[in-house]
Amino acid sequence: MKNFFKITFASLLGFIIGSILLLFIGIGIIGALVASGDKEVTVKTNSVLEISLNKEIVDRASDNPLDGFDVMSLKPETKLGLDNILACIEKAKTDDKIKGIYLNVNDISSSFGGLAVAQEIRNKLKEFKETDKFIVAYNNMGYSQKGYYLASVADSVFLNPQANIWITGMGGEMTFYKNFLKKIGVEAQVIRVGKYKSATEQYFLEKMSDESREQSMAYMSAMWNQMAEAISQDRDITVEKFNQLTNEFAIRKPQNALDYKLIDGMIYEDQMEDMLKDLTGTKAKKKLNTISIEKYAKAPNLDKKHSKNKIAVIYATGAIGFEQSSTAIGPELVESIRKARKDSTIKAIVLRVNSPGGSALTSDIIWREVDLARQTKPVIASMGNVAASGGYYIACAADTIVADPNTITGSIGIYGLFFSGEDLIKNKLGLTTDPMGTHKYASFGGGQAIPFAPIMSRKFNKNERMILQEFLNEGYDTFISRVAAGRHKTKAEIHEVAQGRVWNAIDAQKHGLVDVLGGLETAIEIAKQKAGIEEYRLTSLPKEKDPFQAIVDDLTGNVKMRVLKSELGVNYQYYEKSKEIMNMGGVQVRIPYQIDLY
Repeated sequence: MKNFFKITFASLLGFIIGSILLLFIGIGIIGALVASGDKEVTVKTNSVLEISLNKEIVDRASDNPLDGFDVMSLKPETKLGLDNILACIEKAKTDDKIKGIYLNVNDISSSFGGLAVAQEIRNKLKEFKETDKFIVAYNNMGYSQKGYYLASVADSVFLNPQANIWITGMGGEMTFYKNFLKKIGVEAQVIRVGKYKSATEQYFLEKMSDESREQSMAYMSAMWNQMAEAISQDRDITVEKFNQLTNEFAIRKPQNALDYKLIDGMIYEDQMEDMLKDLTGTKAKKKLNTISIEKYAKAPNLDKKHSKNKIAVIYATGAIGFEQSSTAIGPELVESIRKARKDSTIKAIVLRVNSPGGSALTSDIIWREVDLARQTKPVIASMGNVAASGGYYIACAADTIVADPNTITGSIGIYGLFFSGEDLIKNKLGLTTDPMGTHKYASFGGGQAIPFAPIMSRKFNKNERMILQEFLNEGYDTFISRVAAGRHKTKAEIHEVAQGRVWNAIDAQKHGLVDVLGGLETAIEIAKQKAGIEEYRLTSLPKEKDPFQAIVDDLTGNVKMRVLKSELGVNYQYYEKSKEIMNMGGVQVRIPYQIDLY
């Protein structure tokens, strides 16, 4: 009886706590819906469009008011859409109520370094400068290199006198896991094709191979040159002088930047506001009218025309795996491409790719549908920050491939990554395995010795490695065959520039892997021309999930992540990386690493 009351009380308490939690989540959801609303924004006269890139920038803004809803804080963690940013700058060009743009940018947060995104925004701002409106840049907290790269496009650049601005050149680092794996009794089993396919080197080497360093330095140098040339052009300094200052670390504080004319002045935030008032003709005692990108995106666009003709922009964002989401690409993406292919009102397709690659199988499934769509209507691939390996695979069948000069692409290769935990299983965990099977290869590679973990109980034997190598060789041959057909080249020509080599878009264009240098708007313009249409409207695919279903799907994972972050603190990154290592196993067409350039 005592136990009965204990169980009953515990169940009742759990029900009450669960109900309270659901109540608060419900209140948070309602609050998010009310706050977002569809209320049309009115732009006041003499307004300044404030571009404050203080959130992560993704290719596509979400219309879902609950996107990124955090069940712990009961608030949505919103992201900025590149599509909205570009559209707002375009709209502001002809909006009489917008007198200019205020760039309030400290840094730029986006996938794989985000330089392609920064360049797309920068190019759009250069277009805006052709009007008689102003662009002024200021940040109270200082500029990162990427932040300054974007800010330097402005007519005038200002900085807080005590803020930071460090110009050091482009760098990064790779972490190697060979010794970590050895300590826990695990050894990487690697089979790969392509001497530059360095995706697996982190697991069996202690430093970069010569080939990996060569390709990394090549694309980093090319990206830096893009930044240096743009800054030198807009700040009236030679590239040679700018590189000299960078090499000497001469730009360490605002006064250095002012001395070398990289900024126009050192002022405080209130002084910046006074300057904006002067530029807009706002009286000193009146409030300055500013409007954010998020709000301006909801303001009516009087120049927007309705047309029955549509261009579908299909977003392929994230690693390529077996499940489709806003941050991952799965086989379900085929449904969106097929829908656009069969819709007679859609006259052309722009496949916007921002992916490091992933599953070879899923990549091929998507490639097939892109190839079918190309036979029906124009298909233009638009590459974002990265479209490499599997990301290139799904794009290679397009009629035209457009990439930003700072896009990271190529990496046409394939690898198999498996983990043998012989030492872990036998010596550290004290487990033994006893294989059995009806045929010679029934326990191929030792199987999965630890449930739900991709760790084998033994290494591949000689015959098994030979079989896997043949399998990957065939996969690589298929990959370069797909690229050769799409690029109208021979397999030998593609092999010469493939072998897993990572390219920046400028070099990729020289080798025929990219057709046109430009951003998403360039790709849309090409799609319009190839479709032979003058007026059109854009439609975005895949369709977003139902808001409430998205919350339910995300609820468990979100809470788990928050608890782990709270418990592990700064060490959470190592847990996350370890999990990523385990998920990278199997046969993959994927770029070597996550790139975070600084």
